[in-house]
Amino acid sequence: MEPMKILIVDDETVIRDALKRILDNQQRFFVDTCSSGYGAIELLHKQDFDLIVTDLKMPGMSGLEVLKAVKALQPNVPVIIITGYATVDTAVEAMKNGAFDYLSKPFAPDQFLEKVEEALKQRRLGDDEYELRCEVSHQHGFDQFIGESHEMQKVYRRIMQVASASSTVLVTGESGTGKELVARAIHNHGPRREQPFVALDCTSLAETLLESELFGHVKGAFTGATQSKVGLFKAADNGTLFLDEVSNISLSTQAKLLRVLQMRQVTPIGDTKPIPINIQLVAATNRNLKTMVSEGAFREDLFFRLNIIPIEMPPLRERKGDIPLLISHFLKKFATQIGRDIRGLAPDAREFLEGYSYPGNVRELENVIERAVVLAESDVIRKEDLELTDCEVRLGETGPERIPVTSEELKEMKHHIRGQAIEALERSFLICALERNNWNATRAAEETGILRPNFQSMLKKHGISIKAQLDK
Repeated sequence: MEPMKILIVDDETVIRDALKRILDNQQRFFVDTCSSGYGAIELLHKQDFDLIVTDLKMPGMSGLEVLKAVKALQPNVPVIIITGYATVDTAVEAMKNGAFDYLSKPFAPDQFLEKVEEALKQRRLGDDEYELRCEVSHQHGFDQFIGESHEMQKVYRRIMQVASASSTVLVTGESGTGKELVARAIHNHGPRREQPFVALDCTSLAETLLESELFGHVKGAFTGATQSKVGLFKAADNGTLFLDEVSNISLSTQAKLLRVLQMRQVTPIGDTKPIPINIQLVAATNRNLKTMVSEGAFREDLFFRLNIIPIEMPPLRERKGDIPLLISHFLKKFATQIGRDIRGLAPDAREFLEGYSYPGNVRELENVIERAVVLAESDVIRKEDLELTDCEVRLGETGPERIPVTSEELKEMKHHIRGQAIEALERSFLICALERNNWNATRAAEETGILRPNFQSMLKKHGISIKAQLDK
């Protein structure tokens, strides 16, 4: 039997080392450790675990926040909370949020091992019975999305995973990929669905107005503040707040936003009394926040606070199988709205639309179809009815990658191309290793010098199923 993977999260080195030593002595576990909640989330993004053991009180991100993130990222993984600050309230809150059990420091090694064994037993049972309760239609899409591709199925599953949690979500992707639809779907499928959904485009307001919009202000707080204003954080109380293009917030406003997220309370401009808030925050950006952090343009601590649950929206050129579905959907939509009897597309128009790379993504396709429905002179849309500009045609016909327009886009595209090349290399490496070893993962891992749990994680990352190969 392969060793079970356990992650220990504690800001105290002595505690981490002691717990690791207890588990290592059993010689049945693969144990990883982490000194912060942020680091734990980073590891959870990269690999799967069978059990998480986390301290409750840690600087930056608490054990409860780690617990909520685990329940969204790896829902069937049990979590044991440990703390020296045991109270009835914290125990109840941990259990209500899905903790497997709760241990109060100090505890004996035997007591710790007993809890670990119980949790792992639950995990093994869960592996046999667990099914993701994801109401995804494999015919047309999900919620307001149109698409049945593998890339979109991953997005739908992640939405359903995070909908029942209150963890902060960061949606990334190019303009026009549907980031706000993700936020609305999370809201609509979660326990906050009957509460407010509030959205704000962070590029639409100057810094001073943005702070007033977010946090609110009291009468007389600044020139022109003739009456008090409720901020969007308070307006979204008990519901969902969606901050679009969060990368455009200034560093000073970032600091205030970080404090609100840490304290879960907001102080209106000109006031001294904080107001408690209870929201799920969904932020979105089309820029690379890690790059911005390295350049000093975005706070690292805020990035970690936002990036608890990441959802990356694929560009349309990477899910071209969904284009015919989208074309059909938008044709029906705009023909009905505009009152046109449109039977369909001429072969040249369909061939062009299905081969175009859509630098503006789904939004661009929607606009092209709307324009064509309005301008078509017959009940069949021809290629000339699409009326794309020469620049649009050049950008759309450059193949799988579009030509970047800005230096930031060039930088992101180079990073994307490198990532694709590395993924292709990793996948080929794994398949060749398995083929050399008759699809035996243990022997393949030994031959390549990779620990078997890590080898299994890589297989899962690339969607390689040994069972499917053996069943052929």
